[in-house]
Amino acid sequence: MAFSKEQKTKLIAQYTEWINRSQGMVALSYNKMTMKEIDTLRAKVRETGGELHIVKNTLMKLALDEVGISNKEIFEGVSLVGFAFQDAAGLAKVISESTAKSEIFAVKGGYLGKEMLNASQVKALADLPPLPVMRGMLLGTILAPASKLVRTLAEPARGLAAVVKAYSEKGAVAAA
Repeated sequence: MAFSKEQKTKLIAQYTEWINRSQGMVALSYNKMTMKEIDTLRAKVRETGGELHIVKNTLMKLALDEVGISNKEIFEGVSLVGFAFQDAAGLAKVISESTAKSEIFAVKGGYLGKEMLNASQVKALADLPPLPVMRGMLLGTILAPASKLVRTLAEPARGLAAVVKAYSEKGAVAAA
């Protein structure tokens, strides 16, 4: 389908906006794909707070130029791009799970911020725990020294209480 110069300009502006809003992007190649399969994958991507779009490679490369990304070799052939507006690792996980059991999709690579990722790096990103779990792990790490300090400070009082309790029970047994 031929696009007019005005339509191309609008598409480049749209791609640029998506790139600027996203934390990361994952590019897929898709062959022998039906719209039903694309829509299924789009629904899964939407659950992670992202979007999945079929892009025109030449226009996408121009949009990448506008945002200052020079590595664009993943945009060859047909491209389906997932944009992570909330959770880049979640998007990578959904796409990796979909491509692992599919002969239709194949991960070409992606970007995390403005850094290019190859397919194996996208897989590594997908293996990260979800964002809430990562936050919990970080919080646990930050709170661990404080918890240990509180336990250390409370231990002498706990020991003294145990001695007093044992002494009082000894006195109660002797009186009986």
